[in-house]
Amino acid sequence: MPTSPQSPHLPFGDNVHSPWYGKDVLSVKNLDRKDLEYIFGVAHEMHGMVDRVGSFDLLKGKILANLFYEPSTRTSSSFHAAMERLGGSVIPINNVKYSSVSKGESLADTIRTLECYADVIVLRHPEVGSAAIAAEAAEKPVLNAGDGVGEHPTQALLDLFTIFSELDIGEIDGKTITMLGDLKYGRTVHSLARLLTLYDVKLNYVSPDILKMPQEVMDEVAAKGIPQAEYSSLEEVLPETDVLYVTRVQKERFKNPGDYEKVAGSFVINTEIMKAAKEQMIVMHPLPRVNEISPDFDKDPRAAYFRQMEYGLYVRMALLAMVLGKA
Repeated sequence: MPTSPQSPHLPFGDNVHSPWYGKDVLSVKNLDRKDLEYIFGVAHEMHGMVDRVGSFDLLKGKILANLFYEPSTRTSSSFHAAMERLGGSVIPINNVKYSSVSKGESLADTIRTLECYADVIVLRHPEVGSAAIAAEAAEKPVLNAGDGVGEHPTQALLDLFTIFSELDIGEIDGKTITMLGDLKYGRTVHSLARLLTLYDVKLNYVSPDILKMPQEVMDEVAAKGIPQAEYSSLEEVLPETDVLYVTRVQKERFKNPGDYEKVAGSFVINTEIMKAAKEQMIVMHPLPRVNEISPDFDKDPRAAYFRQMEYGLYVRMALLAMVLGKA
């Protein structure tokens, strides 16, 4: 069972005067270290409560609309489980092609309709900026579960919570984080890189030439004074890496199948390659994986990717309770 950062006990109950009450969670750009300390403190308490009692009635009577325009297993299930663990209910909408959307309904109208039934909306959509459009239309809080190749803020939060929990260091200052694979289309690494600029870290980017980290993200990182460097070979940076964040090459983002075939399988993590890595480090992956991490590495204690999924449950429980005024 994963452990989580220690925090003082946080009381739960009605807290409509909290600055998080009714707040949208669309991006990591406006978060600071104080925000993260609070979110992770609540997540730690959620972890403890799930371990002790499994589920509780903190959000009894509240309803979540889980609106996914793109296929999702982990994020959709994570939010669904988080709401049910908190005693709330869920309207699952995971196949919108059979809904009014297929009839030409706008995103804004869909959101306005759903908030008539729900207290909070979680949205995944293939277009960058869609979460902002939804939030503008809604009076209820909207949580961005991924907008195209833009951001995935709740994933970045659970990723950072994983790093704190797994390395058991309280702070990540001085650590080296290496991001590997599809950095161009990987919205998880876009959000995580931005979030990591709140700390004194070093960022390495390892990718094929056509899948480099977007210049926009690199410019934001540079503006915060965070050292970063690009590489084409993992071997150059693996020995110094404290956190290796692996991403899959996303076939669905390529317009030309030939371009995908050229880079698929460019990097594969296995037990042999990881002999060059530190004994005290972790390997993360937002999942699903295809073949970029060999199953023979799964039993290595440094393989944190499935524990990472569990941490996500506690972070999403925390966010739901916070925006609904219960934390």
